[in-house]
Amino acid sequence: MAKKCIAMLLAGGQGSRLYALTQNVAKPNVPFGGKYRIIDFPLSNCANSGIDTVGVLTQYRPQRLNSYIGNGQPWDLDVADGGVYILPPYQSAGEKGSWFSGTANAIYQNIGFIDSYDPENVLILSGDHIYKMDYDDMLRDHLAHDAACTISVLQVSMEEATRFGIMNVGEDGFISEFEEKPAHPKSDLASMGIYIFNWKKLRAYLIADENDPESSKDFGKNVIPAMLNAGEKLWPYRFDGYWRDVGTITSLWDANMDMLSTTLINLYDPSWPIGSRSPVCPPHVTGDEARIIHSIVTEGCEIYGHVENSVLSPNVRVDKNANVLYSVLMPGAVVEEGAVVEYAIIGENTVVGANAHVGAPPDGTDKWGVATCGPDIEIRSGAQVPSGAMIYTGEEV
Repeated sequence: MAKKCIAMLLAGGQGSRLYALTQNVAKPNVPFGGKYRIIDFPLSNCANSGIDTVGVLTQYRPQRLNSYIGNGQPWDLDVADGGVYILPPYQSAGEKGSWFSGTANAIYQNIGFIDSYDPENVLILSGDHIYKMDYDDMLRDHLAHDAACTISVLQVSMEEATRFGIMNVGEDGFISEFEEKPAHPKSDLASMGIYIFNWKKLRAYLIADENDPESSKDFGKNVIPAMLNAGEKLWPYRFDGYWRDVGTITSLWDANMDMLSTTLINLYDPSWPIGSRSPVCPPHVTGDEARIIHSIVTEGCEIYGHVENSVLSPNVRVDKNANVLYSVLMPGAVVEEGAVVEYAIIGENTVVGANAHVGAPPDGTDKWGVATCGPDIEIRSGAQVPSGAMIYTGEEV
């Protein structure tokens, strides 16, 4: 059955700028916001927008991400005519296979999958953004303007514009120029890396791009400029909600802190639920001397110390006289008695030993940063981990 629109979710990134947190997992599978993984947000947006066919393109360390997604049931994507599909790189008989060499190449390698649904349009998404968006509203805008491609854009300050791909628009409102991180931007419309393409047109451009030996096989660098040069109609879809690219340690920490505010992104909206494959855990428990202030505390947590302005994932334990301040504790993390964790991210199943101190408040210098410990680490009792430190799995601290 032909589909009006299907989604292709690019979830194969290594996430090298998350350093220790993606040492053994793909970036979209990093825990976020207490009970979620990063990939929960685009998958939930698809389901809530009525897009029931999603291809998830995996590459870097895909095993845990594949297991997490499963059949798509937590996001109501386990449907008969559609569903969620894991699409890793593959090699056909007689062909020279390779990893995806760019975002456009990743979609090119899955032309057969897309053709099997014969869609009118294809939605291209990234698996490492935190936001809530109605893709159906974007699709209606795309169709209303008879665009070959619609690009979701976010208005940023002119100072920030130098860090993004910037869309310049003509008098007719259509995109007239694309600039990658311009030194002197002409517009404040930043690309969010979310695209809707007319499939027949995109298919032709993907084949042409694949046959260009000089191309880097990228949407922003190659396919979209080629469409502009050919005179195709490219429309900017202006998004004014919450959106964060969590590709760095600081942006990941910032976005987790944003979860403590219902005015930035509301996770309590019953009309737009964010699904997740949450573990089955008992309710969280607090001791007689526990103190929890302005924090997210999820299932299975045991709190006997002080937690303030922090995000705690399932099965975290904070012992007596321990202090957790402005920090993100991922599933199974333990903070032992007398320890202090502040302005830090603690990876899954990492233990902060008694009386250890991880992180420090901002000091107003460029040297300050979020202290980060990867998963499965033991921070010895009394150890000092300074601000901005990066501790990898296997290191002794």
